[in-house]
Amino acid sequence: MTNSEEKTCKESLVIKTSRVFPLDTNNHNTLFGGKLMSYIDDVASISAAMHSRCEVVTASTDSVDFLIPIRQSDSVSLKSYVSSVGRSSMEVFVKVIAEDLKTGERKLAATSFLTFVALNNQGKPQPVPKVIPESDEEVMLFNTAQQRRNVRKERREHSEAFANVVTL
Repeated sequence: MTNSEEKTCKESLVIKTSRVFPLDTNNHNTLFGGKLMSYIDDVASISAAMHSRCEVVTASTDSVDFLIPIRQSDSVSLKSYVSSVGRSSMEVFVKVIAEDLKTGERKLAATSFLTFVALNNQGKPQPVPKVIPESDEEVMLFNTAQQRRNVRKERREHSEAFANVVTL
């Protein structure tokens, strides 16, 4: 692959929709946060693999911001795509939409940013195509990616320093 290769955000778009069943809920009868986090990592990894067309590994989950509870009467739809890239890393944005299946009312329930690294056949980081944002949302995320990258780098440095002090 050449570094001049480019792909649009929508070329990595993944949509997963699920019904919320009783076994998926917590003691508040809303979708268990861990279940949603698993869905988020799943769709984000597919977006990263579609963009890079190689094996990928989750490098970090920046955040999962739970905005509203997702009820058992809702469906949950996750939409993910690559919003920014580095040399071998890809930032993936995931938005979670809850839909009341009786009324059709849809609400943004959660957002998340994850970072994946593309790997070659030897398990080493591999360059990825540049990403081209098109929609207003994609452009906004692309233009603010460096701020998130800086925060990610600072948090990683803090985590490494912390790991040197924490005992096993």
